[in-house]
Amino acid sequence: MVRIENLVKNYKDFNLNISLNLPEGRVSGLVGRNGAGKTTTIKAILGLISIDGGTAEVFGKDSRHLTGKDKENIGVALSDSAFSNYLTVENVISILKNMYSNFEEDRFRKLCTTLALPLNKPIKEFSTGMKAKLRVIVAITHKARLLIMDEPTSGLDVEARNEVLDVLRNYLAENEDCSIIISSHISSDLESMCDDIYLINDGKIILHEDTDKLLDKYGVLKVDEETYRSIDRSHLIASRKERFGYSLFTDEKQYYAENYPALVVENGSIDDLILIMAGGEIL
Repeated sequence: MVRIENLVKNYKDFNLNISLNLPEGRVSGLVGRNGAGKTTTIKAILGLISIDGGTAEVFGKDSRHLTGKDKENIGVALSDSAFSNYLTVENVISILKNMYSNFEEDRFRKLCTTLALPLNKPIKEFSTGMKAKLRVIVAITHKARLLIMDEPTSGLDVEARNEVLDVLRNYLAENEDCSIIISSHISSDLESMCDDIYLINDGKIILHEDTDKLLDKYGVLKVDEETYRSIDRSHLIASRKERFGYSLFTDEKQYYAENYPALVVENGSIDDLILIMAGGEIL
């Protein structure tokens, strides 16, 4: 679905240089701190920015030269995109009917009802969460094979986030060959949705791992200064200085649980991944 090889984008104070691969039928999460390069990567995939090197391909084609039919096969929900505030959802339906040959009006209307979006209220009166819901509905109601979701649940409370995630899960269940790239700062969303995770930091992918393995085998060790100096580092990935000593990120938590029974060994999470790897020292 998507193949990025040594893609380079240079700005005055930021340089992106990454590779990633999204096969058919897979959900990949893109995580990292603000400014790490997530949105730049997504815009490169969509051909919305020029690149300074490497390749970005969608459906086996240069992303900057996709045909109209190719573009119809992509559903996009970008955090910084929106319809005019003076439109209503009914106006949006009219626009989408002209944009997409496969627009599913009945599904669109049903989803608006499910997610409590009024059809005749101006979008300028929508909350941040309502606008986020609308972007997701637009992305999944024209039979897209590839979904690009940038912070799709941003601004939603827990109940609304679960509703949106259920909509995405249902879409995947009905379209098994569909693939999704989803960026989010809400780790629980990614842990429940994604097959694998890419961690991007300062414009580079510093870790790529299957989500199941990340949650099963990875962990965090809490150690004091003395233990930090003496511990076996063969299965450590990153460290972060703390008031008590160090937090250490490992890809073999069981090894340390068995060989250092006095240590505090916690399950790893995507939040830990970002906090320690992106904010600490790679070992």
